[in-house]
Amino acid sequence: MDIGSKIRAIRNRKKITIAQMCEETGLSKGFISNVENNNTSPSISTLQTIAAFLKVPLPYLLLEKDEHMTVVRKNERVVTTYKESNLKVEHVAARGGLSIRLVEIPPGSSTGGRNAHEGEECHLVLSGKILAEQGEDSTILEQGDTFSWCASVPHFVKNIGDDVAKVLIAVYTEGSEI
Repeated sequence: MDIGSKIRAIRNRKKITIAQMCEETGLSKGFISNVENNNTSPSISTLQTIAAFLKVPLPYLLLEKDEHMTVVRKNERVVTTYKESNLKVEHVAARGGLSIRLVEIPPGSSTGGRNAHEGEECHLVLSGKILAEQGEDSTILEQGDTFSWCASVPHFVKNIGDDVAKVLIAVYTEGSEI
């Protein structure tokens, strides 16, 4: 864990000198230098003092590099298009077992046969009119409507409207990277 470099980066970004940090926290110059160079491991209490001075939450200092915020710019999204249905899937974001996808379904098109896979899904209809079916359940949904289901039960979504339907889907699969 590279807490020291993170502390130094925050301190430098906020244009705080080591002397100012010493004065406000009561910690010595040598100690802060050793912390920032990862030569010593401060106690949780000391980290709390440093975090409070830097005005950052203590847990932020403890995050590993791969746990920090991830940004995917709109023009960097992975897009999958299924030729048989012209279904377009934009992979908006993914973290751990959670992913968010923006799906565009042309009029008359569907997700294909009844699909089933591990996990849970939550859907928000952004535009259009769709038919959603799972097992014996069937419902028609329009803009602003939401639905969710256990994805291991076969399910099916079809655009029954006259315009492209857009659905935002959050998919969670426990213990796996999607």
